[in-house]
Amino acid sequence: MRLNSSLFHFYTLLLALSSVSITFAFPAYGSLGGLSARQVEAATAGFPAVLPPGPPPPLTFSGAKLVNDKAHPYKAPRPGDIRGPCPGLNTLANHGYLPSSGVATPAQIITATQEGFNFAPGAARFATYSAHLVDGNLVTDLLSIGGKTAKTGPDTGAPAIIGGLNTHSVFEGDASMTRADFHWGDNHSFNQTQFDLFVEYSNKYGGGLYNLTVAAELRHRRIQDGIATNPEFDLTAIRFFTAFGESSFPYSMFVDGRITERATAGLDMTNATLIFRDGKYPKDFWRAPAPTGGDGIIDIFNAHPIKPGRNENGVNTYTVDPDAADFSTPCKRYTDFLSKTVVKLYPNPTGVLRRNLILNLGFLYDAQGVIPNCPQVFPYGQL
Repeated sequence: MRLNSSLFHFYTLLLALSSVSITFAFPAYGSLGGLSARQVEAATAGFPAVLPPGPPPPLTFSGAKLVNDKAHPYKAPRPGDIRGPCPGLNTLANHGYLPSSGVATPAQIITATQEGFNFAPGAARFATYSAHLVDGNLVTDLLSIGGKTAKTGPDTGAPAIIGGLNTHSVFEGDASMTRADFHWGDNHSFNQTQFDLFVEYSNKYGGGLYNLTVAAELRHRRIQDGIATNPEFDLTAIRFFTAFGESSFPYSMFVDGRITERATAGLDMTNATLIFRDGKYPKDFWRAPAPTGGDGIIDIFNAHPIKPGRNENGVNTYTVDPDAADFSTPCKRYTDFLSKTVVKLYPNPTGVLRRNLILNLGFLYDAQGVIPNCPQVFPYGQL
């Protein structure tokens, strides 16, 4: 059978448009998770294939330091700049430690979190590579600190998501302290209702300051609220760990570095408002006096222990997942992240995508430090 010239050109145009449409739909930071090899090729057409460098070194000087300085003044986001659910990253972008666009390489994010908040090198690397593997573009080596979330309400469904840290259920998750759950439609914008609870608990348990005691009580409250109100509430996978980690950040990294007893002293509400709502350093702000990875995470957890789980059948149906990793199984946290998240997003990668997956998985393994009897796993082979 022979196609006439007009029909042949019509089919050729359709094929071309199928590639062009996905190219336009995916920016350079767009996540490639779940795409076929052909879609990956179309989505990355015109973008350079980057060989990701190794992680940047620790800071040469890792003590307290003025970071809200003349070289890093606050600049409000411009139209088109991306901000997301992490107030720390938003602040770093607004002060020029990260590109103001909100799109950066993992190396830039690791350097910025160390420079701007004295985030410990291992913790900075582990958090960044975990997020990049599931929310970033592994071909272009770019990650957005926000992104498009597409869902506008609990009954609209969730169309395809371009990627970035707004992406729900792979790194970002439920029970944030100052953002709403994804179920309600916006998981990344500052939520005044949640912040009012933050203030209430800081007054009740911390004398007006957010400290470790407040962190433990507020973390418990937010989890209980999620169970009681969000039919899709989920506290499994990596979110189980990041939920407790983020609870420690306000007193470990958002308190001025000239205050040494940070977990006890706590974060005042004026400065909390600047960072959480505005993405803005307090005036004359100094970073932490020593590298910190979020001190007190286990103390926060132990105050109100809970097993990983989710609401299985609507609100108040929280069911423990007996197969989920928790704080007592750090190696399983690592292997589950690979098998249950990364490999499901990238079941059969090829070419540059496979190469960069292997490299980034190596960076992640090295970042978590030595875990006894936990050898590196190579789901995509070795280079």
